[in-house]
Amino acid sequence: MSEVKISAEPRTEFGKGGARRTRRAGKVPAVLYGHGEKPKHIALPSREFAAAIRKGGANQLFAIDIADGTQVLALPKAIQRDPIRDTFEHVDLILVRRGEKVTVEVPVQLTGEAARDTLIVHDHDTLSVTADATKVPDHLEASIEGLEAGTLVTAGDVELPTGVELAVDSELTVASVTAAPTAEQLEATLPEVEVATDEAEAEVGETTEGSEGADAAPAEGAETTEARAEA
Repeated sequence: MSEVKISAEPRTEFGKGGARRTRRAGKVPAVLYGHGEKPKHIALPSREFAAAIRKGGANQLFAIDIADGTQVLALPKAIQRDPIRDTFEHVDLILVRRGEKVTVEVPVQLTGEAARDTLIVHDHDTLSVTADATKVPDHLEASIEGLEAGTLVTAGDVELPTGVELAVDSELTVASVTAAPTAEQLEATLPEVEVATDEAEAEVGETTEGSEGADAAPAEGAETTEARAEA
């Protein structure tokens, strides 16, 4: 994965208010840390950062040129997004050096098609791997081509680029192939659903009738509002 050059400005305002003002200015609040350095608060241009993440993924390597003259390499460690607006709220970046080994979570994509009448369960869609900080893959691939029901795809079956090593047990299940339910099996579940629905409707009907009866028949000996008014 190639690095993306991006500019940044030091941040002097902190807290929720400062972060909101930073975002209103079209920038993403971020913090740089690692290598025993004191955390540095910066602001990244929102559009450039978002474009880089869309293209390179969450493990995109950034070459950051800070306005105070500092130049560093960094990888995203944690990214906070607004779930409604789908904007970036805050980013934690970890400092790295060329040739340094880092451990990161990388997405796993399944390729090919399993045998007919099967279903695929993607148990783990990311894997923890160790790689050169400047050569972290944007994704990994595992083939499910022609796999029959009952087959497991493990971490050891995932294709790893040169220089990338697993940081998890090779027997970890990445995906499993199961038999798809038959038409008879699906139909067998329908009566249970219908019975449950009928029982629920019957309970609702009984409750409604009971309520109507209570309204129509006031307690014996009780005076109604009209009777008291006439008296």
